[in-house]
Amino acid sequence: MSEKKYKSAAQIIVKAGMLPFPITDTLMDIMHLLYTDEEIDFIIKAFKRRPSLTMDQLKGKTGMVEQEILKNVNSMAKKGALFNQPSSKGLIVYRLLPLIMIGVFEYTYMKKIEFNEKEKEIAVLFDKLFEEVKEVIQDKYDMMLPMFKKIPPIDRTVPVYENIEGNEIKIEINKEIEPHEEKVLTANNIRDIINKFDDIAVAHCFCRNHQDLLGKPCQITDLRETCFTFGKSARFVSSQGFGRLVSQEEALEILKKSEDAGLVHKAFHPHGNIERDETSICNCCKDCCATFMLWKGGVIPMVNDTNFLSNIDQELCSGCGTCIKKCPVDAIELNEENKAERNPDWCIGCGICARFCPESAISLLEGKRTVYVPPPKLRD
Repeated sequence: MSEKKYKSAAQIIVKAGMLPFPITDTLMDIMHLLYTDEEIDFIIKAFKRRPSLTMDQLKGKTGMVEQEILKNVNSMAKKGALFNQPSSKGLIVYRLLPLIMIGVFEYTYMKKIEFNEKEKEIAVLFDKLFEEVKEVIQDKYDMMLPMFKKIPPIDRTVPVYENIEGNEIKIEINKEIEPHEEKVLTANNIRDIINKFDDIAVAHCFCRNHQDLLGKPCQITDLRETCFTFGKSARFVSSQGFGRLVSQEEALEILKKSEDAGLVHKAFHPHGNIERDETSICNCCKDCCATFMLWKGGVIPMVNDTNFLSNIDQELCSGCGTCIKKCPVDAIELNEENKAERNPDWCIGCGICARFCPESAISLLEGKRTVYVPPPKLRD
């Protein structure tokens, strides 16, 4: 098949996601490794105008019979390139998935710990592609800033509520934030989220697996099976072999281990709409999480929904620096008086600092906020 068709399909897939991947040789190498010629032809015929279609719409767009269509959608679903689960009304909508957030990259590296040579090659190519995106963003940084500000929250932080001794972290109302009336009350306790769902799947952390393949193993934890999906996402993950179904009890046990390791609970909602039920929860570390790394690396802004803000009692603080080491977004530093001081504009309210503070000097202030921090400008 001609290179022109692969480029056309790449443009369609890039539009399905939120990152403006340049159509480079690296991206084309990934395309050739991930997709067959038949799948490329199918993507161009089916998804050029819309990323989500029913079976009847696919028949009309492609001119194919149902058996031919199912061959393509099933093979693409197996590699995490297409979502094919029925809606609450029972109608299957076939949705083309992007390369990343949430797409082929995540599904490829969440399914296991052992990877073949092809998957290792793709891991290196993705790393190179992220560098190329960074170059594009940095070259057009000033032009990109207004676009960044329109990005909805990528995730929502769900805090921890206990310190290392098992005591509850003190929570107070943030009086500096005006009360916010929400149409739907979001669950702020990770256990309440888990208890909402009958179908729960757990999979390996794709970010830590990816870094492992790059020879950069996580320095925070050895835990890998820490990513949760719910409802139809859980059914998709389990049916395609990316993860396994677990009980609520096992899910809570894994979450407890994640909290003990200092990982951050990040909930994801459909299209960033927190009024809709969560689709997944990641338990993230500061040195592997793709959203943290892409932000710090100058690629994307950090845009986060949270209902909390850390509050440090300067009188109780001993200046030990534990919270500085644990903070996933580097929002805390020591001031001139050798006391911990947090940047309110950067704090995502995860409670990790409060959990590990040996002096119990940190509490949480409750109040809905959206954290927006642009990626750093790395060149003049």
